[in-house]
Amino acid sequence: MSADAHNSATELSGEAERILPAVYEELRRLARARLSQEPAGLTLQPTGLVHEAYLRLAKENQQWQNKAHFFAAAAVAMRRILIERARRKRVVRDARSLTDLESGGDPENVDLLALDPALDKLCRFDRRLADVVQLRFFAGLSVEQTAEVMGIAERTVKRDWNFARAWLKQEMESDTGH
Repeated sequence: MSADAHNSATELSGEAERILPAVYEELRRLARARLSQEPAGLTLQPTGLVHEAYLRLAKENQQWQNKAHFFAAAAVAMRRILIERARRKRVVRDARSLTDLESGGDPENVDLLALDPALDKLCRFDRRLADVVQLRFFAGLSVEQTAEVMGIAERTVKRDWNFARAWLKQEMESDTGH
């Protein structure tokens, strides 16, 4: 761990220090799965994504209520990192459909720069739907894991996931004139 990461780690609340070891390996696994779809030669590695997300979370200095709260915040942090990365690299894809997106799906098939404002709009429409998308797409959680983290039924996650994908697809297509 770098000196900056170590210094930020000391700023975390006692609850975050308790939660992080329990979820760190899971975050690395999820980041590895998410980034395995990236083209060869890109510099962001799973450990780097997890560390960058961790540093952002540490700077917020929040009290993490539990593992679910931490995962939700980590999903948002990973989303922001990947969006910023897409902006920096100007990686804009023509494929705008979330129809085939599944957990561990290919993020290369989604235009992150179009998804970001659509997801913000979805959040204003229905926060739970946006949370499901963030956990499933950006954190790479399965239906079962998402249900556990959010404390809702798997059936509800599946229904929300399907609705959110259709809603986002329509929103992204209307924004681009397709």
